[in-house]
Amino acid sequence: MSHGKYLSKNQSPTTPDELYRMSKIPYASAIRSIMYAMVCTRPDVSCALSMMSRFQSFPSNDHWTAVKNILKYLNRTKDYFLTYGGKYELCVKGYTDASFQADKDDYRSQSAAKEAVWIKNFISGLGVVPSVASPIKLYCDNNGAIAQAKETTSNQKSKHVERKFHLIRDIVDRKDNKVCKIVTDDNVADPLTKPMSQRKHERHLTKMGIKPIRE
Repeated sequence: MSHGKYLSKNQSPTTPDELYRMSKIPYASAIRSIMYAMVCTRPDVSCALSMMSRFQSFPSNDHWTAVKNILKYLNRTKDYFLTYGGKYELCVKGYTDASFQADKDDYRSQSAAKEAVWIKNFISGLGVVPSVASPIKLYCDNNGAIAQAKETTSNQKSKHVERKFHLIRDIVDRKDNKVCKIVTDDNVADPLTKPMSQRKHERHLTKMGIKPIRE
């Protein structure tokens, strides 16, 4: 996805001719193909895939162009693969972010905290990562979100998010998770939740463990 370019359901076809032409486009099939690559080895396209999946019912030519750009990107970087290392002791950590502007139609956000609890419980049962007994560090680049997660009192301005943050505070109090500050440029969650410039996106690939075979 191009940085600063947002697509909407308002761009969907409105005339019979447009609807007929787009009905012949293998949009859903392309989405499934991208999803296969994303699940297996290419998490770097998860944000773009999530955004384009929303338009499967009535895709427009603009939506189809964006999907083809994802396919071109995967073809151009087909020698890239996901690596897990192995030199160091296994350590589970998470990176979090929320983007309200990524969904122009419903203004939904993408966020995480309870997933870390599930992962912690799952890995604890396997008994292969001793460090999982400690709180899982969740890195966040938003000072306000960190303060809300740690603050035990509330105020009028934050009433609309109190229920959500009560859960996070409970998780932190139980020492399942530990919320830590990270600078935005080092937040690996960013390319998974919002479109980024090519330079920033490529810089995050190595941090996600995605490297070309030639390395």
